[in-house]
Amino acid sequence: MQQNELQKLGNYLKKLRKSRKLTLSALCYRNGLEPSTVSRIEAGIVEAKYLTLLKLAHAYNMELHELLKF
Repeated sequence: MQQNELQKLGNYLKKLRKSRKLTLSALCYRNGLEPSTVSRIEAGIVEAKYLTLLKLAHAYNMELHELLKF
């Protein structure tokens, strides 16, 4: 994934989390991920793995394809 796409995904995920009034800790508690992992994804620093995206979609009560429509 290109850096620009990583940044777009990260910005979208952060905006989604904040629009649902979730802290990073609360979101991670819901899906069993480490806050540092989600933070790096939201910052566009690392590429999210498939299972990580699946867990995030589940935490937001979304299907994966809905989550990826950024």
